[in-house]
Amino acid sequence: MAALDFGAFVLLSIAALLFLFLQSWLAATVVRRVVGVPTGWPRTIGVGLVMSAVMALTVQYLYRAGTGQNPGGLDVAPGVALMLLLLATGWIFALGVGALVVIEAAFPTGSVPGPQSLFFGWKARRRRGRRYAEVVSIAVRHGLGSQIRGFGRGAAPGREAKTARALKNSLSEAGVTFVKLGQMLSTRRDVLPPAYVHELEMLQSQVSPESWSVIEPAIVERMGRPLNEVFSRIDATPLAAASVAQVHEATLLDGTDVIVKVQRPKALTQVNQDLDIILRLASWLNKTTVWGQDLGIENLAKGFAASLEEELDYRIELGNMRTIEDTLRRSGKFSVTVPHGYPELSSERLLIMDKLPGRPVSSAGKLLAELSDKERKALATTLLGATLEQIITDGVFHADLHSGNIFIMPDGGLGLLDFGAVGRLDPGTQTTLGLMLYSIDQNDSAGATDSLIELLGRPESLDDRAVERAVGELLTRYGGGNHSYNGQKLFDDLFNLVLAHRFSVPAPISAAFRALASVEGALLVIDPSFDVVAVARDEGNRLMRSKLKSTKITEELQRRAMQILPMIDRMPRRINKITEDLEQGRFSMNMRVLENTSDRRFLTSLFQQLIVAVLAGAAVLGSIMLITSEEGPLLTEGIHLYAFFGFVLLFGGFVLSMRSLMLVFKRGVDG
Repeated sequence: MAALDFGAFVLLSIAALLFLFLQSWLAATVVRRVVGVPTGWPRTIGVGLVMSAVMALTVQYLYRAGTGQNPGGLDVAPGVALMLLLLATGWIFALGVGALVVIEAAFPTGSVPGPQSLFFGWKARRRRGRRYAEVVSIAVRHGLGSQIRGFGRGAAPGREAKTARALKNSLSEAGVTFVKLGQMLSTRRDVLPPAYVHELEMLQSQVSPESWSVIEPAIVERMGRPLNEVFSRIDATPLAAASVAQVHEATLLDGTDVIVKVQRPKALTQVNQDLDIILRLASWLNKTTVWGQDLGIENLAKGFAASLEEELDYRIELGNMRTIEDTLRRSGKFSVTVPHGYPELSSERLLIMDKLPGRPVSSAGKLLAELSDKERKALATTLLGATLEQIITDGVFHADLHSGNIFIMPDGGLGLLDFGAVGRLDPGTQTTLGLMLYSIDQNDSAGATDSLIELLGRPESLDDRAVERAVGELLTRYGGGNHSYNGQKLFDDLFNLVLAHRFSVPAPISAAFRALASVEGALLVIDPSFDVVAVARDEGNRLMRSKLKSTKITEELQRRAMQILPMIDRMPRRINKITEDLEQGRFSMNMRVLENTSDRRFLTSLFQQLIVAVLAGAAVLGSIMLITSEEGPLLTEGIHLYAFFGFVLLFGGFVLSMRSLMLVFKRGVDG
């Protein structure tokens, strides 16, 4: 019998809990609809549970009050108890709405960890917290915390330089991911002031090589076979060591000399943890600082995370090598070598490729000195021509052509290394860049200006004539073989011109400008007397003529003509109607001001919010007048009927006020 009683108790308890949950879910659904904003379900159901519990107590109390079972407390007629119950129900609901609005305002949905994260993600949060504290302490130690408000354009020069140094030192000490972040930012002169670019350009990661006892198992694991099945020799001492990877020389079983680029075993874990911190910091700075919003720092951080994740996947680098290798082979014009990769031996964290003979341009001073002026000019012409071919004709180009990534080969040719950073341009952008070089070749400042605007888009309040004059001055300055002017270089000055006129530079085009500026530095190392402008003009002219020939202009024009023939057929009839309407005074024009759907949606939302606010204000004022009135019949001792209606009206005004407040708050956050 006791077992049956216990079983019944359990079933009743389960049924009560299910009823309470369903009631809470229903209350939460209604609250979400009234608030008008999709708040998080956990917090909404939590508010619903509290409402349900308070409702149950209120029902019990008023039931006793209406049935005379509440000695010493409220004692009213059953009808009055029912009216008070309805009023109490409304106000419990209203207070639930108010609580949800306050919680949402203080902690917006998505800004705090969800229940699953709270219970199962504590280890990851603890690791992230330790690393976050370490990064913050580094920043504070270098004085970056006190400088953070002075960051950005427009700060005093002395303060700007001090903040830039603090930023560089903090990033350098924080480790590999932050060093790479600084190196990426040093290339974005379109968003950072010169003082920051100058400091961040000096960032280098100082790391010690990983021991062979750690690297050897990593190579074996990533190849999936023992070393002696692939290599006849592999050097345990690295040829070079960087923060993410290190490079070892080796020889395959067939005698081919290769380079083994292996990612450090713990690098990926550290990078992922730091990327999470960088994205969180960027989101915080974007919300709390003006300069963070001006720079679009959250988008910068997301772009950096995407590019770094791509750089850490050596399968992508292997694909980039093969793409550019095929591009240069199809051209057949330039003697440029790209290392051959071995996809069957490589993996996501391991890259094996042929070893390039020769020396990098950065350390080939003695070799270059032995070459004649003609040979040095030929090398520089080959390098610039191959770079422009990649950018204008193929749209896939090496985006980091500094002197350390360009090799002087023993046969007199060139070699390219490090394809982790590769840019890609769509066909329209390729053609526009080619037209800009073609206009430069023709000394056509107007054509070059039009191409520049087409390439980058038109900023607000752009002065076309001022841009055209600046482009014309640039063409004059670098004409006649004057490759250098006051220590500046052509593509650097062109990029400065773009920034001066407040053009917005998309990331792919910024990569193309960066590649051209980098290769220009290498060109002047190879041949200090090299006329960059003259060769760029010749190569741009050649590439555009070749591009125009390959597109078969006659066929393209015929296709376009066929597209506009229907419009041409209807044009005489339309012109005749317009002239008749003008002659007889019937001509009229119709304009739809709010044709755009988003404009109509915005105005509709604005008017709805205004109406809700007016109704809420009217309801509150009316309720105050009714509540303070002492006229009308009494419901109970001390409670007038008009006051009851006043509290009902106040309930409506309160709910409408909460909805209006939430809509205003959400619009401010989203905007």
